[in-house]
Amino acid sequence: MPKSIFWRAFLIIILPIVIMQMLVAWYFFNAHWARVTSNLSDSVAADIAVATQLFREDPTDETAKKLDALLRPEMELSVVLRPADTLPTATRNAFFSALDKTLRRSLTEAVSAPFWFDTTRYPNHIDIRIQVDEGVLRFIAARERVFAPTGYVFIFWLITATVVSSLISILFIRRQSDPIRELAAAAAAFGKGQDISNFKPRGASEVRMAGQSFLKMRRRLRRHIEQRTLMLAGVSHDLRTPLTRLKLQLAMQDDSEDTRAARKDVDEMEAMLTGYLDFARGMESEKSQHVQLQDLISDVVNSRNVVVPAFEDRTISIRPIMLKRCLGNLISNAAKYGAVCHLKVEHANGFLLISVEDDGPGIPKGQRQAAFKAFQRLDEARNQNIEGVGLGLSISQDIAQLHGGTILLEDSDLGGLKATLRLPL
Repeated sequence: MPKSIFWRAFLIIILPIVIMQMLVAWYFFNAHWARVTSNLSDSVAADIAVATQLFREDPTDETAKKLDALLRPEMELSVVLRPADTLPTATRNAFFSALDKTLRRSLTEAVSAPFWFDTTRYPNHIDIRIQVDEGVLRFIAARERVFAPTGYVFIFWLITATVVSSLISILFIRRQSDPIRELAAAAAAFGKGQDISNFKPRGASEVRMAGQSFLKMRRRLRRHIEQRTLMLAGVSHDLRTPLTRLKLQLAMQDDSEDTRAARKDVDEMEAMLTGYLDFARGMESEKSQHVQLQDLISDVVNSRNVVVPAFEDRTISIRPIMLKRCLGNLISNAAKYGAVCHLKVEHANGFLLISVEDDGPGIPKGQRQAAFKAFQRLDEARNQNIEGVGLGLSISQDIAQLHGGTILLEDSDLGGLKATLRLPL
């Protein structure tokens, strides 16, 4: 079965029509048209057999002319004697082989002499020739006397009806499948963080219900995101005031080992609050814009020590601030854990691939999925003596998913970790 609901519905409607019409055509040709044609052919073959027998009783050209004058007006059958002529050897078959088979059978049963006929040379007549001792008797019979003319008309209307019904079915099925495609497009756009305010559920009742359920789900998700953002932003903001007072108190203390340890703890708390705010802002409603890929990469890399091979520039539709934050997090992670950082841009199968590689300790395969969890810090070599709260990859993954993409973690050719941002073009 085809994958598209349009073609599935089309086959559900058209296949029964085609099968029914094939059965009707088969019954028509075998039970009606073939029998009528056989009777007509038998009648013409009998007339030719009688005419041939009368000619043999008086085998002269005058007899042939008399037979022609007798048969032409009433039976639409002309007779001509071709003295010393022979039957042709070449044969031309009709498009419908049943016509030739029916006439051949009738002539074989009615005429004992050798014969030849051609059903294709003339559009309205049949050329039939009988071998006699004096030469060849050539009979020209009207086509409608040999074959039932309704067969062609029946086939024409059968094909026409099939084509017309198919076109009507395509038109109506297309109108039924359009709302489903619109719903799928709206869901894909929402997954990329694009505006879908123009989407209105329409179509059949089931499709409308699905569209309305999608809009309700969208409102619930947006409300959840807003609540999460407000909660994290509020908590982080409220904690900054006591944290600032602590910093002021520690600044006035003597420079002792305990004071330095306390200042370090406060700095770590401030870094954590900054991470919380970044995480809260990770789902904010920035609008998509068309930007040049070359400019975006240049802004992200800026003065950082990152190797960027040449790549093809193009225009992409993204949320530039959020995507810069995503790539900045990936580059910062690579710079923290490795001495070398490479950034590579590629296009493949309708996707934009931006890879950031380092030569650091990497992440074991079994822990790569856990690395995307919020506030997750892996107890491996990549976290030894490294600042952070475990939100970099989580924020980057959120941003990638807002654009309809994802981030893949793999082994790097440099020996460390390779993080690939995969976005649909």
